[in-house]
Amino acid sequence: MKADLHVHSAHSDDGHQTIEEIIDRCRQLDIRVLAITDHNDMGGCEEAERLGAGMIIIPGIEISSKGGHILGLGLSRTVPRGLEVSETIRQIRQAGGIAIAPHPYRLSTGLGEKNVRENDFDAIEVANGRSRRAGNRAAKALAEELRLPAVGGSDAHDLRSLGRALTEVPDECRTKEDVIAAIKAGRCFALGAGQSSTRSLSSAVMSTSRWFRRGLKRM
Repeated sequence: MKADLHVHSAHSDDGHQTIEEIIDRCRQLDIRVLAITDHNDMGGCEEAERLGAGMIIIPGIEISSKGGHILGLGLSRTVPRGLEVSETIRQIRQAGGIAIAPHPYRLSTGLGEKNVRENDFDAIEVANGRSRRAGNRAAKALAEELRLPAVGGSDAHDLRSLGRALTEVPDECRTKEDVIAAIKAGRCFALGAGQSSTRSLSSAVMSTSRWFRRGLKRM
């Protein structure tokens, strides 16, 4: 069963798609599990649960910690931005979620290898639809070395990017709790190769442009 565990909506400052559009596109792509992971905001999760009848919706958030971005999945509440990596992970678990290291080798917002090694993550995102293929390969090697579950997500900020990278979870999953348990147990695998260097450069230029429009405010 296909799951996209890293999706941004218009609730993110750099997101360009409504929750309704995301749900409709996921149905077209036969993506049956969806995590809305907006930047430091869980405002879209309740709407996704309301509109996503027949799908498994996982409440999520992409938190800007001091060390870089951290995905929280299955949380019951938001976690503040700007905390140390270890404290962010602690609060994610306190809120009932799991902590995932997304795009760890991305220069601007990735945690970097040191932070991943030194902290207790539940999984590593090894297939990110917006990351360079080399970065995804390095993340996969790190997950294998640390014996951590490997997941994938599109990191979509627009509809055309949805499903570019995915996680395959067992077909017998019926609830968000089933999906979270499968991830923690490593009963999942990542799909998707990421972007070419040319496309990655184009994305970097667009991200830098948005950064300037935000007044140099980091996500």
